[in-house]
This record gives sequence, structure tokens and C-alpha cells, in this order.
Amino acid sequence: MTAEARQAQSLASMISAALREDLVSGVFRVGDKLPSESTLSRQYSVSRTVVREAIAILRADGLVEAKKGAGVFALAPKQNAARPFDDVATQRISSVIELLELRTVFEVESAALAALRRSAAQIEDILEAHREVGKCLEEGLPTRDADFGLHLAIAEATQNRRFPEFLQLIRSGIIPRGDLQGEAPGSRPKDYNLHLQEEHGNIVDAIIEGDAEAARLHMRAHLKGSLERYKALLRNQPLANAERAR
Repeated sequence: MTAEARQAQSLASMISAALREDLVSGVFRVGDKLPSESTLSRQYSVSRTVVREAIAILRADGLVEAKKGAGVFALAPKQNAARPFDDVATQRISSVIELLELRTVFEVESAALAALRRSAAQIEDILEAHREVGKCLEEGLPTRDADFGLHLAIAEATQNRRFPEFLQLIRSGIIPRGDLQGEAPGSRPKDYNLHLQEEHGNIVDAIIEGDAEAARLHMRAHLKGSLERYKALLRNQPLANAERAR
């Protein structure tokens, strides 16, 4: 992600948080019309694109609705409303496997689209994210955030904003190794990260070369490997742990 994109995303989150507070506290009552895009743009000194992103966040949370030609209106805040993937328990290996199966369908095509559509700047972002994972591995540091950063950079290179949005939605469970580190010693395969950088490297090379089919192949192999490792971990889990994982 470019610095400009990160700043826009941060500003959108900030504005949505401020508007959320107004909606929840009653500044805007149910049915009230929110200020227009141009008004909010001037109020927060941001572009209208950033304002639209902020409103999209509120719409996803069920706090506002947009009526074509009329504007954006406040809805009744939902108490304890469940959002998709809120119930993902990353300490449960079975939940991790569910997400990996979903990711295999989603990210295989994400890699292919990235190979076809990536810009020069996005290639640089992907390479930098790949190097960051390698640095973590060399220094013995957790790879969770760096790993997510690489997959997110690939999703952004699809030029379809719904791909990175979806990854953000399931972020809590997408790279769950850190949560599993709390298990008993020896519960994780010792070679879990052994081939991680090589697998990532194959994906990155295919994207750089613009080879969509190779990108699909290597992303599928990477996620299949992760899925098989977690299945092995689930099979080898002590009975007491397995009971807790249900």
C-alpha cells in the first residue's frame, strides 16, 4: 500500500469513528440526514473520496443508509449486532482451517489478477512486504503482521478494492500462527515456517512476470501447504485440547 493510500485509509477510519460517536450518542437521531459529502469534506479538510470511504464503513456496520438522490440517513444503532467473522476463534485450529479453505478460493484468483493488473509501484510494495517477512524469519520474530502485509499488498494489486476490504474483514484469523504459539511446547510443527519464504517468493516472482496461471498455481500450493499443516496439527492435538477446540 502506498503512503498516500495508507493516509486516506487512516483518515477515513478517523472520520467514520467521529461520525459513529455522533450516531451512537444521539447527535444524529434515527432518520436524521447526515451532512453532505461536500460539507463533511470541508469540515474535515479531506477529499470527497475519503468521505465516501468513511460513509461506506458506517454502512457496513448498519449505522446509516444511503438513499439515491436524497443523501445518507441515520439508522437505529444495533445492539451487539454480530458482524461476519466476529465469531472466528483463532485459538481453535478448526476455525483456522475453515478460513484457509475460504482463502484458497479467494486468494488464488487474487494472485492471478495481481499478476495481470499490478502497477510498478505495487510491485515495489509487494517486494518490500516480501523482504519484511524474510527479515522477521531471519531475526526469529513473529511473521504474523508481515505475512498479512504481503497478502494485502497482493490483494491491492488486483485494482479491485473489494479484495483488500475482504482481507481486512477476516484479518483476525487470516494469519493465526501467533495465537497458536500459546499452545503447549511441541504442538506446532517445527518446520512450519521452513518453506514460507520460498513459497512466497514463487508467488511474488509470478506476479512480477505477469504470469497469472503461475501466480494461481503457487498461491494454491502455498495455502494448501498451510491447510495440510493445520490439519496435521489438529490430528496430533491432545484430546483435552481437541475438546476445547470444539
